[in-house]
Amino acid sequence: MKPPRFVRPLTDAERQALEAGLRSSDAFVLRRCQILLASARGVRAPAIARSLGCDGHTVHDALTAFEARGLACLTRGSSRPHTSHAAFPGARAEALRALLHQSPRTFEKPTSLWTLDLAAEVSCEEGLTPTRVTGETIRATLVRLGVKWQRAKAWITSPDPEYARKKDGATG
Repeated sequence: MKPPRFVRPLTDAERQALEAGLRSSDAFVLRRCQILLASARGVRAPAIARSLGCDGHTVHDALTAFEARGLACLTRGSSRPHTSHAAFPGARAEALRALLHQSPRTFEKPTSLWTLDLAAEVSCEEGLTPTRVTGETIRATLVRLGVKWQRAKAWITSPDPEYARKKDGATG
């Protein structure tokens, strides 16, 4: 069994800053201060989690952040991922554009209109992506390519050779 984990001994300045944080209107700062001060009093992580109504991982995250950054751990960091990669890099994005210029029926689909989810499904089947992506990923890739995704319009056509003349006469 692992030995219990506690925060390192606090300096007077750190203790004052943490006690001042107990009066913060920001719930994140308040929770971190409560966790760190309880740990400094010798309360174990599971007991801190129970008393604050949070998960044990939250307590350990706060302790790790304090060890790494000191009082700077009281400011909330970005929730944005550190790295991201395009699902359709370079040539694959152009292959997606070319794929969408074909009919879905070419790929044995029962419709003639592309949807974002259908494009995601076919792009995976055709090997453009190693795993199935979401329709939102397709939309973001198209935006990156400068393509606007628009809903398909229903066009009414007739085999009647006089259709255009009759249509103009009916509305005018």
